[in-house]
Amino acid sequence: MAKIATVYECQQCGYQSPKWLGKCSDCGAWNSFVEGRPETLTRPKAGADTFYSLQSKLAPLEEIGTKAPPRVMTRMSELDRLLGGGMVPGSVILLGGDPGIGKSTLVLQVLARLSEAGGKVAYLSGEESADQIKLRAERLGVKSQNLYVMTENDLSRALPQIEALKPQMLVVDSIQTVYQPDLGSAPGSVTQVRECAGKLLYLAKSRGFTVLLVGHVTKEGALAGPKILEHMVDTVLYFEGDRGQPYRILRTFKNRFGSVSELAVYEMRGSGLVEVTNPSELFLSDSPELAPGSVVVSSLKGTRPLLAELQALVTPSSLGMPRRVTVGVDSQRVALLCAVLEKIVGLHLGGQDIFLNVVGGLDVDEPAVDLGVLLAIVSSFQNRALQKRTLVLGEVGLSGEIRPVAGEAIRLQEASRLGFQRAILPKKGSSEKTPAGLELIRVGKVQHALDFL
Repeated sequence: MAKIATVYECQQCGYQSPKWLGKCSDCGAWNSFVEGRPETLTRPKAGADTFYSLQSKLAPLEEIGTKAPPRVMTRMSELDRLLGGGMVPGSVILLGGDPGIGKSTLVLQVLARLSEAGGKVAYLSGEESADQIKLRAERLGVKSQNLYVMTENDLSRALPQIEALKPQMLVVDSIQTVYQPDLGSAPGSVTQVRECAGKLLYLAKSRGFTVLLVGHVTKEGALAGPKILEHMVDTVLYFEGDRGQPYRILRTFKNRFGSVSELAVYEMRGSGLVEVTNPSELFLSDSPELAPGSVVVSSLKGTRPLLAELQALVTPSSLGMPRRVTVGVDSQRVALLCAVLEKIVGLHLGGQDIFLNVVGGLDVDEPAVDLGVLLAIVSSFQNRALQKRTLVLGEVGLSGEIRPVAGEAIRLQEASRLGFQRAILPKKGSSEKTPAGLELIRVGKVQHALDFL
């Protein structure tokens, strides 16, 4: 039987098929197959560098030492907090984000801060020329003798020079543009991304320096390449934001050395990215009074409480089926809360269009904002505004009871720091003491909370 000359490979999971498939039978992705060489021909040749072996011996857990190397501070306070207190030597970080959002600017600023502290750092770019990187560095005001730049796509030619340099940190921009020539597939394919990431992972673990991989994203917003890439790395960061707005949000989706779901806010200026140390002020209105339908809620992002203004607009519907439009809030949760208002409170919303929006583009997807969503809807429907400088916090049950939320104490501390005067909270709270200048209004039922409108 003749040997198959080509195979088709799924770009999402790496599944191979002798013929093209519209839908991957392994991961379910549509239109993800590209023609390539068989897997047997894309493996490294015999005797090639076995870069996956870290040469560890089997040992009892009790005999394994726990010496933790000191973390490397990037001198960017928000990023250090996001990583759990700085970078861990030998770790691999994956940074994703939409094109033009500022990923290359961010990593260049990180390298500049590290190099200014005296450490050698390397920037391997497969997308830009050295002249382009130099122009961006001049715009950002980066001047350092310890920052080394290399434009190369062939990983086998770049790594010997990087190993000889022994940098404190290596940035690869991007993992989809580098390749190994002993593999038959094109750069960006599943095989190339997996094997190149594996070699860089071994390099980081064996040499003890941090590797940051910049990754592309798909049109759906997910990180491009095989899912195994996210499993291999230690930390996954995602850089997001509207290119028409100056603010960018850096989120943590995976972190083996710290908390997940952390968030940092940056402002894009002509001189680069500037950290926003008090992001709650960005999402709050400066007007002296709250308008009907506006409520301030608190969302816990990892260990950081963020205060945001939630706005609701309730209007009579001219359609047979009223609309429920939500931005930044879970639409299923809003439908649940509307049902509670219909059944428990007796509010007739069946003929009303309901629009909900979180100011600033922030996502608040936790049950702690339930009471705020509910009060915002009632406030707009009855055209009654809540008092200014009031925080609303609480989970709403299906029978109309208000349940306690996690992290109540730190949410109240943030509200007190920002000058809030009162907070509507669940009756069974977890905070031990009241922050100075903050009046706590504890309610057990939805009907009791509506009395404060």
